[in-house]
Amino acid sequence: MDSIILPPTVAQLTEPTSIALAQQIQCQAISTPLSANPIQTTFVHQGSGAPMLLLHGFDSSLFEFRRLQPLLAQHYSTWNVDLLGFGFSDRPLDVPFTPAAIKTHLYYTWKTLIGEPMILVGASMGGAAAIDFTLTYPDAVQHLVLIDSAGFAKGPDISKLMLPGLGFLATEFLRRPGVRRSVSLKAYADSSFVTSDAELCAALHLHHPRWQTALITFTKSGGYNFLADKISQITPPTLILWGDSDNILGTADAAKFKQALPHSQLVWIPNCGHVPHLEKPQATADAIHAATT
Repeated sequence: MDSIILPPTVAQLTEPTSIALAQQIQCQAISTPLSANPIQTTFVHQGSGAPMLLLHGFDSSLFEFRRLQPLLAQHYSTWNVDLLGFGFSDRPLDVPFTPAAIKTHLYYTWKTLIGEPMILVGASMGGAAAIDFTLTYPDAVQHLVLIDSAGFAKGPDISKLMLPGLGFLATEFLRRPGVRRSVSLKAYADSSFVTSDAELCAALHLHHPRWQTALITFTKSGGYNFLADKISQITPPTLILWGDSDNILGTADAAKFKQALPHSQLVWIPNCGHVPHLEKPQATADAIHAATT
């Protein structure tokens, strides 16, 4: 396993959890059927105990779990991984950045790093990726945790702009600090969480040389819009965590997940927006620990 070189702006991080996570990022070459060459995959491993895999959301990275992972690592062996096409993981030229490819890469990452039934935690789009993985590899998932998960909701609005010739302009728009700040302000119930450190954490992965290409390719694939009719087929016990003030996905989908999944429980995180793992990490960690032990 190797360490990675982060952009120089990482030196501007100020929150202890952000700094600590940046110092712990590792890289593992994952062999998959997707490419003749292994895919350099970034992750942070903390703790010991039952294995747990954490999946971040759309246009994000493993920095998304900088506050939650240390709390979970008190009880679990936590693996916080950058999904294929996202974060700081490599984006090979010969690999399609589609949900099917993400699932294949995730399976071989799990097989390489963990190799036993795990607790699978997905936030927002990472929840959709977790659902898709669980549907195909139910024996690999001991317990599923969905945090304000996509699955019923349609993909990001930026997909409407991914017409020929417009993908570059759309991603350049998304790259703008003001645009990213407005998204962050919408994601939290308490706007004081949108600090300079938080904004930097949300933008570090934009320096990857193929960030733009991968984002355009994934979005044009349609993302996880095919999942809604399959969610009821999930068999592992599932914890649904939802911020009661989610202004990104709203709150109606929480009840949809609860109704669709017979072996599930729904826990509301009070006074919280779309990212409980960042806004209410202790309450989120406590709920996960209570449901999975």
